[in-house]
Amino acid sequence: MGRWPNGAIGRAGVAAVLVAGASACGGGTPARAHDPQSTAGDGAVRPAAAQRLVLIEGTSLTAGLGLDPDESYPALLQQKIDSAGLPFTVKNAGLSGETSAGAVRRVDWLLRGAVDVFVLESGANDGLRGLDVDSLRANIVATVRRVKQARPAARICLVQMEAPPNMGPSYARSFHDVYPEVARSERVTLLPFLLDGVAGRPELNQADGMHPNMRGERIVAGNMWRALEPVLRTVAAARAAS
Repeated sequence: MGRWPNGAIGRAGVAAVLVAGASACGGGTPARAHDPQSTAGDGAVRPAAAQRLVLIEGTSLTAGLGLDPDESYPALLQQKIDSAGLPFTVKNAGLSGETSAGAVRRVDWLLRGAVDVFVLESGANDGLRGLDVDSLRANIVATVRRVKQARPAARICLVQMEAPPNMGPSYARSFHDVYPEVARSERVTLLPFLLDGVAGRPELNQADGMHPNMRGERIVAGNMWRALEPVLRTVAAARAAS
């Protein structure tokens, strides 16, 4: 994917192009976060001691393609969680090149263990390929509902994604609208666009111009933390009271 000249499109448009390209890149191994586990009394696999599990299913942006595992935003989120004294372990389930259809196929396997907070970052590859928006919506809904069925007590969060502007304004609007619509209809928490403030800025991206570098990844982690911290505190308080 080529670079857009400065001023050719707005920041949101550039961000949309880059986030789609980032998740489309193949190769790479999903980054791994610290996730000690033990077996709970109900037979489910649960994090050790009083820890609760945050599972992030996503694309190469979540996997941390081009970065060391401890530089990915899920690993940086773990550092913020630990500093805040919250009882959560983050598991990075990012997979480069995955479409929303792939997320549906993979989610049952990911839910074999206990999950307290499920974060879904999906759809950027659909937008890059111009895949049907109705199929995107159906796949995200299917993924969310499988989580609800398998782990009814889990808190579910959906990350806003964007389509590249070269697909046309009508497609981009329809694509964008899928996320808040699904969040409302399925009653899940909508998280902000992952690369806000990072996409389109060469100094915050790797040489490919698409994947955040370490500086950019810190901003990505900050974007996620600001939205996710209240969720984690609410879940922690509810679990402590039960």
